[in-house]
Amino acid sequence: MRLYPPSYRAAAEILDVHREMTVGLPWPARVRADADLLAHALRVRLKLDSASAGGRFFELAAPFALAVAAAYGGICLMGWYAGVAISPGSTWNHLKTLDLALGLNVLFPLLMCIGGIVALLKYWRVGVALTVVGLLGFALQWTVNPGLYGDGPFEAIAAVLTVVVILACPPDRRGDRKRAAVAGAMAAVAWFPSALVLTRGFVVSTDYGAWPLLALTLTGLAFYARPSGIRTLAAMAAAAPLFVAYAVISL
Repeated sequence: MRLYPPSYRAAAEILDVHREMTVGLPWPARVRADADLLAHALRVRLKLDSASAGGRFFELAAPFALAVAAAYGGICLMGWYAGVAISPGSTWNHLKTLDLALGLNVLFPLLMCIGGIVALLKYWRVGVALTVVGLLGFALQWTVNPGLYGDGPFEAIAAVLTVVVILACPPDRRGDRKRAAVAGAMAAVAWFPSALVLTRGFVVSTDYGAWPLLALTLTGLAFYARPSGIRTLAAMAAAAPLFVAYAVISL
């Protein structure tokens, strides 16, 4: 009750309903229900529930943050593939010599990629869990082995910011199919040319690192003419840290 703001009049009613619904439940189900109530109280306190402007903002941003994470994870995987299978002197036998750090450096982007795709397709909870684990692992790995990131902590910081955007989306505002489809299409457009360049299937003279950020920006501009255009652009800016970091380190 104390976690809810004093002005939130529905708190007592919510607590009564919670008690009635959890009577007789086994303790694992009770713990989950208590955790949901705790999360709701914190969201109301932080003004991130579905009735607040903050909640509606992150409702717009979360699908694109998932799409950015999926595309970024895919780009990282293609960079690793190019280094192992395509670079001169490299063979698939190098897979046998991967140590734990390098193995995790492949695992975390893979989780980001798979999780983002799964969440945007249908299974939001499972996809978000995979994506968050991948992003946090990716960020944590920098603190343990910063040598894997030669350009500073930009990517690690961007990964943590992306987690915040994804988790800030209210639970009852998830899974808008039309928005998920747009976000998924943006991720594919952002990933494919970069993947071609990394695997030497397509050669350009300009810096390809800025392309994913440009793809996200163009998607935002396509919504600008709508009534919620400015808010959508702001939401996409909140989803963009990984693409910004990728553009910066590619300069």
